[in-house]
Amino acid sequence: MEESKESDSQNPSHLNVLFLCTGNSARSILAEALLQKRGANRFHAFSAGSQPKGAVHPMALVLLKNKGYEVESFRSKSWDEFALPDALKMNIVVTVCDNAANEVCPVWPGTPSKFHWSIPDPAVAEGTEDEKMQAFQNAYEMLETRINNLVASETQQFNDC
Repeated sequence: MEESKESDSQNPSHLNVLFLCTGNSARSILAEALLQKRGANRFHAFSAGSQPKGAVHPMALVLLKNKGYEVESFRSKSWDEFALPDALKMNIVVTVCDNAANEVCPVWPGTPSKFHWSIPDPAVAEGTEDEKMQAFQNAYEMLETRINNLVASETQQFNDC
């Protein structure tokens, strides 16, 4: 699945969007899933982290599975994969956590538009399992609102990135 996504991402009519977070285990994964599903006709979504955890948070995977997503292709990865000179050009880069927004980011190939969405980290939620899962649901809903707005927006402003 990852391979076809890579080849499809070369489609010039689609915009490549990279979601960044420190660990690439929860928020950026949720954002990637949402945009890949909601914006499939106009966007290709990717995610990465500055200090990837190496695994997607299990509650993120449970939430996505419960919402009908196929989760096998999601993986925690470094943003270095997207900063190489021959890396896929991103049109939009979105940080979804305050830590990543305050870090010195790599120089991205091309000149992507950059945005920051401050989303609380569900991976650090405390409490019962239900309360922790509710934190993931809350993050998902916040991201869903932002993703829906992005998908509904005029993308002409991003086409020259």
